[in-house]
Amino acid sequence: MNNHCNISRRSRAAFVRALHTAVKGRARYKINGLQGSEAFKKYLELRLSEVQGITQVSANPSTGNVLVLYQPGQTVLALAAQIEHLVIEYTKQSQHSIVKATKKINRFPKKAKKPASNKKSHQLTANTHQQEIATWHLKETDAVITELKTSQESGLTTNKAQQKLKQYGPNALPEAHPRSGLSMFIDQFKSLPVGLLAVAAGVSVATGGLVDAVVIMGVVVINAAIGYATESNSEKVIRSLKNLVNPTAFVLRDRNIQEISAQEIVIGDILILKPGSYVPADARLLEARRLSIDESALTGESMPASKYAQTLVGENIALGDRTNMVYMGTLVTGGQGTAVVVATGKYTEMGNIQMMVSEATLPETPMEKQLDRAGSQLVMVSGAVCALFFGIGILRGNSLLQMLKSSISLAVAAVPEGLPTVATTTLALGIANMRKHNVLIRRLDAVETLGSVQTICMDKTGTITANRMTVVELCTDNKCIQASADELLFGKEAVNPYENEQLLKLIHVLTLCNESEVEKEGDEYTVRGSATENALIDVAIKGGVNVPNLRANYPRLKINHRSQERNYMATLHTTPDEQQKLIAVKGSPSEVLSLCSWQIKNGEKVPLTEADKQVIENDNDDMAGKALRVLGVAYQLDETEKIHTRDLIWLGLVGMIDPIRNGVQDLMGGFHQAGIDTVMITGDQSPTAYAIGKELNLSKGEQLQILDSTHLNNLEPEVMKGLLHRVHVFARISPANKLQVVQALQSSGKVVAMTGDGINDAPALKAADVGIAMGHTGTDVAREVADVILEDDNLETMIIAVSHGRTIYNNIRKSVHYLLSTNASEIMVMLAATTAGIGHPLTAIQLLWVNLVSDIFPALALAMEAPEPDVLLTPPRDPKEPIIRSSDFGRILVESAALSASTLAAYWYGITRYGFGPQASTIGFMSLTIAQLLHTYTCRSQTHTIFSKEKLPPNKYLNIAIGSSLALQILAAIVPGLKGLLQISPINLVDTAVIGSSAVLPFLFNEGRKEIATRYLRGDHNSPRLLPSSKNDSATSPVLEAAEQQEVELQTVAVVVC
Repeated sequence: MNNHCNISRRSRAAFVRALHTAVKGRARYKINGLQGSEAFKKYLELRLSEVQGITQVSANPSTGNVLVLYQPGQTVLALAAQIEHLVIEYTKQSQHSIVKATKKINRFPKKAKKPASNKKSHQLTANTHQQEIATWHLKETDAVITELKTSQESGLTTNKAQQKLKQYGPNALPEAHPRSGLSMFIDQFKSLPVGLLAVAAGVSVATGGLVDAVVIMGVVVINAAIGYATESNSEKVIRSLKNLVNPTAFVLRDRNIQEISAQEIVIGDILILKPGSYVPADARLLEARRLSIDESALTGESMPASKYAQTLVGENIALGDRTNMVYMGTLVTGGQGTAVVVATGKYTEMGNIQMMVSEATLPETPMEKQLDRAGSQLVMVSGAVCALFFGIGILRGNSLLQMLKSSISLAVAAVPEGLPTVATTTLALGIANMRKHNVLIRRLDAVETLGSVQTICMDKTGTITANRMTVVELCTDNKCIQASADELLFGKEAVNPYENEQLLKLIHVLTLCNESEVEKEGDEYTVRGSATENALIDVAIKGGVNVPNLRANYPRLKINHRSQERNYMATLHTTPDEQQKLIAVKGSPSEVLSLCSWQIKNGEKVPLTEADKQVIENDNDDMAGKALRVLGVAYQLDETEKIHTRDLIWLGLVGMIDPIRNGVQDLMGGFHQAGIDTVMITGDQSPTAYAIGKELNLSKGEQLQILDSTHLNNLEPEVMKGLLHRVHVFARISPANKLQVVQALQSSGKVVAMTGDGINDAPALKAADVGIAMGHTGTDVAREVADVILEDDNLETMIIAVSHGRTIYNNIRKSVHYLLSTNASEIMVMLAATTAGIGHPLTAIQLLWVNLVSDIFPALALAMEAPEPDVLLTPPRDPKEPIIRSSDFGRILVESAALSASTLAAYWYGITRYGFGPQASTIGFMSLTIAQLLHTYTCRSQTHTIFSKEKLPPNKYLNIAIGSSLALQILAAIVPGLKGLLQISPINLVDTAVIGSSAVLPFLFNEGRKEIATRYLRGDHNSPRLLPSSKNDSATSPVLEAAEQQEVELQTVAVVVC
């Protein structure tokens, strides 16, 4: 109770807390009561700006922080005092009205506008009641239980829960307003190219070309329809990401603990909170035992918040200071507790935030932003070129209106307006395709990040291994006993623990110092708990121990869990001798051994000497060297009711094996072939970690290097950064160490992916560039913070995810390459012809037709390319590399020049044969359109050509797109009405041969040039492409030299395995 009193006093007194004051002239303070209050924000900014010496004030109601910029005359303490005075003043002024408003006003009054949702959701909630908004944190637990008509001992009845579900509706957040179909369609017209087309239509009307105006507006509508179709489909896929994780929760109903869907939680439910669980609703704590909650999703605070059940005092306690409340969307990171649900769905704090979002917008990925910027720059470049085209045309004597219309049409055709749409569509298609492989993407930009991953950090237990622990060896009293499938063996002889007192004590301690739940019906056992503790119960059952009877004779009084500072677990039990208490301990062999002063030999308690300890350490190394996870076991008898862990009696070692998942060894080889470094992170001892790392070939055949956490904590950050690229395994790692490793790799410039399944992996998963969690065995915490979920826990799908991540990025590059090269060819053709004074190869309408037929469908088809055969034979791309590289512009110019030169040659043929007019323009128009369609095949790969021995995977969508576009082009030359609109003249066989040749020649030229360039880069004609070696492999950095001088590398990374 004293602890609670301190907390309450702190909550009342600490109105202002300095967060960051290191930079002179700049201070950030945490303000009690600011979070969620827009009125308080405005009050503070207004009043503080009046204080002399303060130059700027920025209050943030989302975080509850205030940033103050001040002049040298002010001090941090003086500012804090002034801010506290204002806080007290504001609290006094508003306290009465706040209390009154809380009693009278519902958060969502009946007349308030409801958020849009789907029809089904509306039907479910149409007749639901409003929930009372009360200050639950200020009420005693008994009062809360009484008011909500529930029971702390038995929970709600099933019937009562069903009634409340009908009364209040499902426990689901309101969906933000999705864009309507009409709104999305209208948005297609809000772009620069559409504006230019509208101007072109106006010019056509002004010059009497009413038909041209109708055609132009028809092109606009068709473009809008295509854009709407692709964008709406992409939004559906992307919006589905939020439904990938369907959390469950444990509740007490009808006196039984049940696991139910989070959407079925109702007010009055008793939540069972334990590490790794998701908090499904706002709830008032009833009990809390070392409970800590990650509230970063709600408050932005990165550190877990400690929680207590005691009632708070004070009217205006900030959300982050309500230590007796847990909130929807947060995660249990430690301890245990129970809580009664006080708010669900839109009435939760998370729901309140959700209601502030009036309309949902899709997140814009870095790639889309980059393409958006590139598109804007291209608009300016194209505009300048088209202005030049207009000026040259005027100087050549062309009419003003004709040049104006042609220039605008050329500008529209030249600007690749669909760049961001191509990116969104490609990402959406990639997400849908990955889902077919049970890879669930939870964050849009994770798709592109996957393609640039350079290092993958893998948690061992449950990720590399199957997390199916089995005890295989028990070493006690200088004997090592093997555990087979059915019995315990010493050599070939069966061992009965009841004939070996020390072995029996060892098994008893393993059974008592254990949190697995055990039920026995007849001879059948049901065991529920962690893989490690279940394995220990299993070996006790093999030894003939009646586990429920043993636990009944030695009831547990207290428990000390493993922690950051304590790498062992200890429990306190009563014994049949009521005067004595049993302390049972299991954990890290070295750590448990250091707590022991005694051992049992031949049934006698004798001192444990340093020589004895060395023998035990050697046994531990032998077991760990066989890739066993080893636990040390000890006990003590005591008369007090405290868990004393000193002068313990050593019992022995237990070795367990967790089999490596099938296919993981091949997976490591696949990562290495793809140029990705693999790092294993484990809490196991160094010898165990070494054996597993060796089996997986993490070092690619070189000397395996291990870094133990004891050395990791002593390394300077700069030295550690230099060592990391040489380390393959990190042993005896804590959650904080995992985060430290990931952040150090990132600070060295690596793009890091982290895999994991447990709550202890969550900080590292969240910090990594891509967090990858297991979907089946992963905890709620791991899944909630991850960017990618492997739904079937199959680690091999990671290589598929990386392959698809690279392919998606490459496909966007292919689409962009195609759009830029074809659009540039149109500019070159028109500009060259106008400059040379040979008329216009294409009319304004023909330019728009080319833009419609040869741009959109081929570009989208390129976005659906399958992975190239060598996509995993090249190193990861530099994440800072722009999607349009400087070297790309050279290739684009050469390819565009080939397309335009061939088109101009065909057009010149038409002029020499038919003179200036529709006949020559038709030949130029047909040549350019077909050449651009064939150019799509060139853009399929930067290295593979039609001459390559290794062919690209087929792309039926590309063939359909090109075939359809060609069919449209042929129809345009046949259908009378369309033929007249496009001003297409009849062509003969010779003209057709010229058109075909002018279309095929640039294709062959570009393919041949690409083949020559690819062979040159490979070094010879036959050898496969090799991974470029890292510069760091041959040169030693100053940081590494510093490490070597300290003998860090030799002393900390080398592991001796006996």
